[in-house]
Amino acid sequence: MANQFIKLNVEGMSCEHCENAVKKSVGALTGVDKVEVSLHDNTVSVEFNPETVTLDEIKNTIDDQGYEVV
Repeated sequence: MANQFIKLNVEGMSCEHCENAVKKSVGALTGVDKVEVSLHDNTVSVEFNPETVTLDEIKNTIDDQGYEVV
């Protein structure tokens, strides 16, 4: 199965530390190939293998960092 690409709206990110925390935690998940964070748009774009990692796991990882997926 091909990788999926999802763009999530995330509230609470305001600085480079926030950006790095999300990139590092989501990027560490097995099955995640690419993470891009836009503080300007309050979005997190993730390319992932849905056979390896679920969308819920990605959302929970962002939540665990203290940010809210909306």
